[in-house]
Amino acid sequence: MELPGSQHSDLLFVNFNQDFGCFACGTNSGFRIYNVDPFRETFRRVFPNGGIGIVEMLFRCNLLALVGGGRNPRYPPNKVMIWDDFQKRCVGELSFRHEVRAVRLRRDRVAVALPTKVYVYRFSDLKLLTQFDTYNNPRGLLALSPDASNMVLACPGPKKGHVTVELFDIQRTRLIHAHDSELAALALSLDGTHLATSSDKGTLIRVFDTQSCDQLQELRRGMDRADIRSLAFNQTCTYLACSSDKGTVHIFALKQQAKSSEETKQAPEETQEQPKKDKENKKKVKNAKSGFSLLGAVIPGTSGYFGSEWSYAQVRGVNSASICAFGSMPNTLAIVSADGTFRMVSFEQGGECSPIFTSPYMGQGEILDEEEDNANVATADEPENDVQDQDVNQDNGS
Repeated sequence: MELPGSQHSDLLFVNFNQDFGCFACGTNSGFRIYNVDPFRETFRRVFPNGGIGIVEMLFRCNLLALVGGGRNPRYPPNKVMIWDDFQKRCVGELSFRHEVRAVRLRRDRVAVALPTKVYVYRFSDLKLLTQFDTYNNPRGLLALSPDASNMVLACPGPKKGHVTVELFDIQRTRLIHAHDSELAALALSLDGTHLATSSDKGTLIRVFDTQSCDQLQELRRGMDRADIRSLAFNQTCTYLACSSDKGTVHIFALKQQAKSSEETKQAPEETQEQPKKDKENKKKVKNAKSGFSLLGAVIPGTSGYFGSEWSYAQVRGVNSASICAFGSMPNTLAIVSADGTFRMVSFEQGGECSPIFTSPYMGQGEILDEEEDNANVATADEPENDVQDQDVNQDNGS
């Protein structure tokens, strides 16, 4: 999430990595990496001469995608730099005619969103593989599943409110008419089987099956318009979280789709043999329904509202610019806010979430212990000419 109006003057960008185990921050002087559980700053890279407006991690490895930003950008905002932190230099570069709005990585692909285009490259040599035309995409909406066995990409389609879903493994392109108005947020589940979307109205969230394009669920965030800041599935696709500028994070329970006999045979033993207590708890977890739901069948035109599914759990009082992701422990959610606050909450009981941990991650002095400073805080000022000589360069329009 870009933070052009961040309450913390040095913070430009924040985003989780692919498995939600870490999050990265772009600042006016470099970037920082934080571990989610246990929470701590694990590394920072200081660039004396510029800011980083986008930081995309590749799980926990040494490769990151960087885009310049802030008062004095380290790199031009129309370039994606592949940074190798072991070598402390850029090892790849992608250049465009327009500003980069988002970058997504997986071990074999790099996807880049521009205002009206999405490009997909092979990671090993940065060769352009495919591209998609999109509706105007100032938010840089783009999702790429990290699952090695199911490569799926989702981005705005060529028409307003539509989503392009590319199923690379079977070489099929789907177009989903998700909303009538412009898209504000989209997310894929980790295995690429589910897609969640929200429009700029911010009242409804829709969940789709990426293979069939069927709508599986419609969830109601609220009645008033809101700017949706993030959507996130948990690892087993049983919950979906949503943050918005209203200062409340909502957690919804997702309906479980029946698996085919073939899928059941292929599933790991630990997935098939759930503990009894787990199964009992899952049966009890349901989203809230309006107390007037029966009126939907009586009053014409109200069935959509009165029949809506409302959130199962909520976190109130968070900063209006926040992103969220599910924690590694069951029924936990991590929230990172633009005011420099990290918090972990539990939603096990539903309703109002219980706080577990809250800590500042920006602007409160050094988080690292003194003995760790030299190992984890580093300054990089690699010669730009050397990088240009050794990088793999691609020049693309939009």
